[in-house]
Order: sequence, then structure tokens, then C-alpha cells
Amino acid sequence: IGHECVGVVEETGSAVRGFAAGDFVIVPFCHCDNTCAHCAAGVQSVCDNLGFTESGQGEYSRVTQADGSLVKTDGMPDASMIPSLLTLSDVMATGWHAAVAAGGQPGSTAVVVGDGAVGLCGVLAAAQLGAERVIAMSRHEPRQEIARAFGATDVVAERGKEGGARIAELTQGIGADAVLECVGTDESMKTAFAIARPGSTVGFVGVPHGVELPVRRMFQKNVGLAGGMAPVRRYLPDLLERVLSGAIDPGRVFDLTLPMEQSAEGYRAMDERRAVKVLLQP
Repeated sequence: IGHECVGVVEETGSAVRGFAAGDFVIVPFCHCDNTCAHCAAGVQSVCDNLGFTESGQGEYSRVTQADGSLVKTDGMPDASMIPSLLTLSDVMATGWHAAVAAGGQPGSTAVVVGDGAVGLCGVLAAAQLGAERVIAMSRHEPRQEIARAFGATDVVAERGKEGGARIAELTQGIGADAVLECVGTDESMKTAFAIARPGSTVGFVGVPHGVELPVRRMFQKNVGLAGGMAPVRRYLPDLLERVLSGAIDPGRVFDLTLPMEQSAEGYRAMDERRAVKVLLQP
């Protein structure tokens, strides 16, 4: 809670060299030095000096590895860009990680399980990475609209076995070339493996809770599993360029903006499915 933020640097520690007061910065939710062996391998979310954003829903937040973590814009961005820049601190980068981990290729068919902010960003990522067909599994109309705007060619509202049957129908019984699992439940993981074609990979970024992997199915179908906590800093430069160029507008996932003092209402709105994701501002 409170791990996503962008803002203006107010003060820097004595060891910080790359940033100064007044810089507008994007803060990856997982802080990294960006120099250790794991960071060099592109897994900044397992940095030897890993830290996390805390109080991202407050007026001030402390970044533990500023030089390695932060990415700044060229001057103060226009206010209209803030929502999209904020997604880069987590949900857009996490959706991107799911698409990369799933190994989607240009011309492929990708299926996204989950229609929260991460799942919707996964739809956008799959489309950006060249998937010819992007199937969003969603039963909430406002989220379906965003999914289509982000590049979904098909929407499947069914879940469980019915959802799997619909995916099979849409793919002529072949299954998906890449599956993005963006929920983290046992049901969503089982669905992901049920709809994956033989030899494909499930890219998972939903925080797992109560999940039992269908190892026998994975073995029989030669379906792999990759992903995990997103190495946000790895993707930030590319995603920032895409936002600034207008290639992507992930900020559409923020469909409600509230002042910080109404954060409790923001949680209620998301819990009751009245909002996909809430942006809090001073």
C-alpha cells in the first residue's frame, strides 16, 4: 500500500550524484542500485540493496537508492501526462514484465488473465510488442472499454471452464502463444495453463496467494512459467520514451482522481468496482 509515486525532489542525501532538488522523477516501487550482478542481469527487483517505496500516498517519500532507481524527465511534465508517468512506477512496468516473460512475438496471439490496472497494462504491452491478436479476459464493461482502447482485439467475459472453452473457440483449439497472468489466484493460474498452447509460456505477475501449480499439466504440455516481481528500472527508459512520444497512454487506467485526504474513499471505490485505479494528489 502506498508504493507508487512520482514527484519533485525536495532534498538529496550527500551520496546522491545524479539528481537535485527540483527534478521531476518517476520512482520505481522497488529501489535498486542498478550496479550489482542481479541488476546487470536485468533483475533489478532482486537487487543486493533492494528497497521499496513507503508512504507513496503521502506528501513525502524516501528513496533508498536514488541514483540507481530514479528516472527524471526533461523539466516539469505537463499535468496531463502525470497519470501515465505514474503508471510507470509499477502497473505499466508490471504489465510489460508479464508480456516480456510470456515471450510474445510479433504476429502471435496473447491472452491476458485479469482486468485490473496491471492486466489492462498487460493488454497494452502485448499490443505494443506486436501481438496480432490480444484477448482480454474481463467481465466488467468499463474495463473492457479500456482493454479495447489499449489494443484488445477480443474480450472474453466467461471464467473458469467456460472461459477456457471460449479461448479454445477463438484460437481454433490451438490455445494462446503467450498468456499473461495478472491476478495471482489459484483459479487464474489454472486458467492460464489451461488456455496456453503446448510449448508456450505463462508470464505471471499477479502476487500469488493460495496457488498450487498444475505441474503435471505443465509437464505434459511443455508449458513454462516465468515472471515474478517486475524489475521496473529495467523497463523505465523505454516506457518513458513511449509515453513521451505518445505511443502509449497507460494513464487511462486512472479513472478516478481524489485528494489525499480521501484515500479511504479511493479504496472503497476500487473494492466496489466503481473505479479501476485511483490517483491521489495533494
